[in-house]
Amino acid sequence: MTGSLRVRLLWWMLVPLALYVSFTATSEYRAARHTADLVQDGGLLSSARMIAGSVQWADGALRADVPPAALELFASPQQDQVFYNVHVEGGSLLAGMPDFPHAASAPAVDSPVAYDAGLRGQAVRAVSVVRSMYDNGHVWRVRVSVGKTERSRDAMVEALWRPQLYRQIGMVMLAVALACIGLTFELRPLMKLKNDVADRDPSHLEPIRAEGLHAELRPVVDAINQCIARLSAQTAAQRRFIADAAHQLRTPLTLLGTQLQYARQQKAVDPALDEVLAAMHVSNRSMVALTNQLLLLAQAEALDPAQLPAAPVDMAQLAREVVEALALLAQTRGIDLGAELPREAGEAVVQGHRELLRAMVSNLVDNALRYTPAGGHVTVSVRASGEMVALEVLDDGRGIPAEARARVFEPFFRAAVGTEGTGLGLAIVREIAQSHRGAVSLSPGADGRGVRACVVLARWQPALVAEPEKEPL
Repeated sequence: MTGSLRVRLLWWMLVPLALYVSFTATSEYRAARHTADLVQDGGLLSSARMIAGSVQWADGALRADVPPAALELFASPQQDQVFYNVHVEGGSLLAGMPDFPHAASAPAVDSPVAYDAGLRGQAVRAVSVVRSMYDNGHVWRVRVSVGKTERSRDAMVEALWRPQLYRQIGMVMLAVALACIGLTFELRPLMKLKNDVADRDPSHLEPIRAEGLHAELRPVVDAINQCIARLSAQTAAQRRFIADAAHQLRTPLTLLGTQLQYARQQKAVDPALDEVLAAMHVSNRSMVALTNQLLLLAQAEALDPAQLPAAPVDMAQLAREVVEALALLAQTRGIDLGAELPREAGEAVVQGHRELLRAMVSNLVDNALRYTPAGGHVTVSVRASGEMVALEVLDDGRGIPAEARARVFEPFFRAAVGTEGTGLGLAIVREIAQSHRGAVSLSPGADGRGVRACVVLARWQPALVAEPEKEPL
């Protein structure tokens, strides 16, 4: 069963509360009705006894003068109708309604009978009492029956029962509201844990902190941390394997390149052999470049942002060195390579690994030169603003399609087919930027032409070293 945890917890609380309210409401309704019946039967009995007390002998005959107080007992806002019947058992009617319904069993002298009946299409509650009248040794049984409609009784039941029902419903609603508020506050650590896991970068494999979490959530965090530890160990092992393999390949590939170069310098009998050796030399250079890029990528991935070298690196100086190093390559390809750098030295300084940052700038410029046709322009700019330093490489080449812009940072992905390169340049740029707590982004160039690659890094903040206090002379 799936769904919202908040809704499920509320259901677990609401169902028992609803059953409890239903049970107590039924019990309280029965208790209220029993109380109203007792009050009503008590009033009917008092009225019947008052009427029975008014029966007297007069001129040798029984007479019943009903006192007004016997009927005034039933005055109420509901204006119930009152009926009575006084008759001698087996004899004549002394007073009241002749069609008054009687109880199924005749009451005893000292045992009144209360019963429900119907009179003229209305439900009535009635009480019958018997009084013995004596005359010359003969006993006459006079039965007095009093009944009334049940509107006042029903009103009393409502007055006794409904406030209790409303009070219980109000308590349930208050409990639900408090539970919703409590769940909202108590589930915040769980939502924070979810956001912490969801917002993490795939390369961020640090354990999750369990401070501030409920005891029930700590086993979940421990399990996640164990999984992160296993992933971190496996990722580290893969990086070590790639670095070791690339390092082991560098020497034989370099030696193979030297041997191929020597073989090409010798006079070959077959001209086809020269073509094969030239192709092998090109392939060897590609393998060497790929190996160097793999080593650089492994080094960038292994760099912990918390353990960056505490040394300042001037990004403007790095950009100038890279532009000077690649100027000849740009010239041979007919590309105008320029730089826009701060006038003052030390203005765009960051903290980090100088060689890795140099490799990052070199990969960005080299990538721009590869995808810019002859006659194009590539501009490297560095600027400092506030606490940030931005490095931009702008070209007016073919650009990158919007659908491929999010994938160009993946290793070995190429936005265009048929170009030279290893497919690791932008992946290395992203790893180096992230290891220096920075970010890299791609956007269309000026007028929608080419690509604007931007790397933003934190500006160097040198720690203030307090001068030692001089001892007084």
